[in-house]
Amino acid sequence: NWCFPHGRRVQSSKLGPTPPRLLTEEEFQLQGEVETRKALAELRSFCQSPEFSAWTTVSRIQSPKRFADFVGGAAHVTPNEVSAHEREFGLESLSIDEELFEEDDDDDDEEEENISDSSGG
Repeated sequence: NWCFPHGRRVQSSKLGPTPPRLLTEEEFQLQGEVETRKALAELRSFCQSPEFSAWTTVSRIQSPKRFADFVGGAAHVTPNEVSAHEREFGLESLSIDEELFEEDDDDDDEEEENISDSSGG
């Protein structure tokens, strides 16, 4: 009996580390929002620091006014961009994707029926 804990430890080390728990959809969404806000705050802070070369950056970007507004605290995306993103990746697109997969499943069933009808005679 005194060997069991030692053997148990060896066994678990051979299996390797336990894989991390996968996030739920809600946890993933929340983590994405938190990390995005954090990264945007860090970017704004850096852009306001003395180490940041504003003129070099402004000369390289397409929309200097929008960039200046962002550094000043404005949103990093426009309402139109938010709408476009929601249309493409939001809940609406998930239901459309589900409908497409359901239609594909129906097509597969019809193909299987046609094959069995033609082979059955």
